Amino acid sequence: MNSLQIVALIMLVSCVSAGYIGYVGGHEEHPIYAAPAVKVETDYYAHPKYEFKYGVSDFHTGDYKTQEETRDGDAVKGSYTVAEPDGTLRIVHYSADPHNGFNAIVTKAGKSIHPDNYASHESHYLQH
Repeated sequence: MNSLQIVALIMLVSCVSAGYIGYVGGHEEHPIYAAPAVKVETDYYAHPKYEFKYGVSDFHTGDYKTQEETRDGDAVKGSYTVAEPDGTLRIVHYSADPHNGFNAIVTKAGKSIHPDNYASHESHYLQH
């Protein structure tokens, strides 16, 4: 073997056997500390208590209604009104609790308005 082949063989063996050296730098490991555990207590049964009221009075569309309701624990009381198409006002007062269940009292206020005469439409089938 001549010297050129020996040098080439040595270079090939050194390249094949070489490994990754890695980064040799100034990074040092820092200790990891866990945050202290905080105990959070969740109240899964909060006493339900609320009250609300709203109303709509739209002259252009004829939409008139109100509603109000209160709740304290398991007892609910409320009322609502709705303008009926015949001109009367439906008034509903309701209550609900575990002992009596749901109860509603429905009343109507005002006088029902109906047109006196209706337009008659002739059937186009009669003209044949």
